Amino acid sequence: METSAITSWTLAQEIPIPADVTPLLVQGEQAVAAFKTFRDSAVFTTQRLIVRDAQGITGKKVEIYSLPYSVINMWSSENAGTFDFNSEIELWTRAGHIKIKLAKGADVRRIDSLIAWAVLKSQ
Repeated sequence: METSAITSWTLAQEIPIPADVTPLLVQGEQAVAAFKTFRDSAVFTTQRLIVRDAQGITGKKVEIYSLPYSVINMWSSENAGTFDFNSEIELWTRAGHIKIKLAKGADVRRIDSLIAWAVLKSQ
């Protein structure tokens, strides 16, 4: 059954964890891995996925999405094929369906493993 996504993000290669994510973390929460997005970053923490989206011409306006792992009901991963160069991860949550597209350089199995670790440990 095809459902339209409530939002869609594109992740690229893994990057060092940005220092400016620290103020977003709650006590006891730690950043685990970060990935480059189109204009900003996505950070996997011990509690949630934080996606920062810089907007506007200057990028000073920033929208922050916070997805607690506890709301993820199911996920799927699809690696790139011979003629299909796109990989993607799909998340089904209590809020709706989220698509994560993976740009060249993003490791679909690494991201799938991070989601599995996060979701299964939170149950």
